[in-house]
Amino acid sequence: MPAPPTIKEIARRLNISASTVSRALHDHPSIGLRTKMRVQQLAAELNYEPNQTAIFFQQRKTFTIGVILPELSEAFFSAAISGIEDMAGRHQYSVLMGQSHDEEEREKQIVNTMKKHRVDGLIISIAKNTKDYTHFVSLQQAGIPVVFFDRIPNLADIHYVACDMVAGTVQAVKYLLGKGHRVIGMINGPDKLLASRQREEGYIKAMQKHRLKYDPTLVVSSDLTREGTDKAMSKLLSLKRHPTAIVAFNDYVAMDAVQYAVKKKYKINEDLTFVSYANLPISHYTAFPPVASVEQFPYVQGQRATEALLEILADPTSPWKKVTLESKLVIHTP
Repeated sequence: MPAPPTIKEIARRLNISASTVSRALHDHPSIGLRTKMRVQQLAAELNYEPNQTAIFFQQRKTFTIGVILPELSEAFFSAAISGIEDMAGRHQYSVLMGQSHDEEEREKQIVNTMKKHRVDGLIISIAKNTKDYTHFVSLQQAGIPVVFFDRIPNLADIHYVACDMVAGTVQAVKYLLGKGHRVIGMINGPDKLLASRQREEGYIKAMQKHRLKYDPTLVVSSDLTREGTDKAMSKLLSLKRHPTAIVAFNDYVAMDAVQYAVKKKYKINEDLTFVSYANLPISHYTAFPPVASVEQFPYVQGQRATEALLEILADPTSPWKKVTLESKLVIHTP
């Protein structure tokens, strides 16, 4: 195959300097219109393409953002990646994506791969099983900024975008109390997730606000698998004072919990009522969707995380970006 045309070849054919060709191709004001037209016409005839590697080396940027998500198959993260790509595209950035599948080791491998590809920055929603955060520290040491979103590590000095899960949980519990429920259970996520602690904090706050005693046995954890949710439901429903309503970690957990309750002959929305988080469209296609769901605005989270990262890339000395979006309880049934 013939070698691709270069700036030097264009310069030789037109008998001008390579620097003049470069400036003409970039529409520099110091180059006259006639010269620009000659250079650009010959470049088009030769099918000249800029050497992106050389440009990246010169600018010390690859104009690539790395994104690591737990599961792209989940509607929440699909919406988030749409927000990320839309915002990145507007600023001429490409997106390199990886899925951790909620595994810490896989997450670490992807981080190392992203580093080798010299992404300019990373947007991450951490795996539910991640306990060690040293791979994120290594990114900082490599000069690669990171913005976390939705699932964020319990670290002080980080950039993040998240939804207010404390306020969202208060709204959810308040709604159930308004419907006459007094024994309200919670199927929470893994203890390692900051979002799980925020949900429990909101649960306790709502109970105390309405002068109800907090019963820790009514809050159980799930590893977010169907088996984990089944175990959580078994614990809650075996209590002497078992709940008449349950706040589930997300819509997927709520759907698994509903299936378990149906198998145990509970009448949904009569014996047992569910409220969840995420407000995913898929829940509306189930026989018993949650009566209400806390909207977490994944598309907006993705947009705001990308916006924050681009601001950091433009000014690495900018202060920590700590963005908390206001949550909203969406009522599904009257």
